[in-house]
Amino acid sequence: SRIPVYKDNMDNITGVLYVKDLLPHIDKPDFNWGSLKREPYFVPENKKLDDLLKEFREKKNHLAIVVDEYGGTSGLVSLEDIIEEIVGDISDEFDDEDLVFSKLDNNNYVFEGKTTLKDFYRILKLDDNELFEAGKGESETIAGFILEIAGAFPKKGEKITFNRFTFTIEALDRKRIKQVKVTF
Repeated sequence: SRIPVYKDNMDNITGVLYVKDLLPHIDKPDFNWGSLKREPYFVPENKKLDDLLKEFREKKNHLAIVVDEYGGTSGLVSLEDIIEEIVGDISDEFDDEDLVFSKLDNNNYVFEGKTTLKDFYRILKLDDNELFEAGKGESETIAGFILEIAGAFPKKGEKITFNRFTFTIEALDRKRIKQVKVTF
């Protein structure tokens, strides 16, 4: 668990704090945790994943701060992100393994946003998934598909219609569609 540390704003990342470095000092209220910061590793937005993976291996690094062309912080990328992009989602001890859908009746289901489109097709017994494939862009999950067709981040309760399907946003967190009701 690595936490980027910044000064004043997120475009001024000053280091990365490793929780494992902090734990031995947790019972010391006056400890200067800033002394444990490690040098941040910055990469440009257009860095290719295979190059970044190679650099992570060479530097024994697991986290990079992604910066835009002006040096502003765009986000961060972890080794796990890269591996999941290559091989698909990896579950660890912190990932929820809850049921990804609930059937309300024959025409209404509630899905987790992270449900893959492949599972979505299988659960709804959609033999002709070309309808969705044409509109999905790069998305692989229901949440990603909704973002593609909506063109913007939806609000809770918002309904997005695609062909004969209506997607109602049931639950969100700050940057993620967590639950969607699908009616058809």
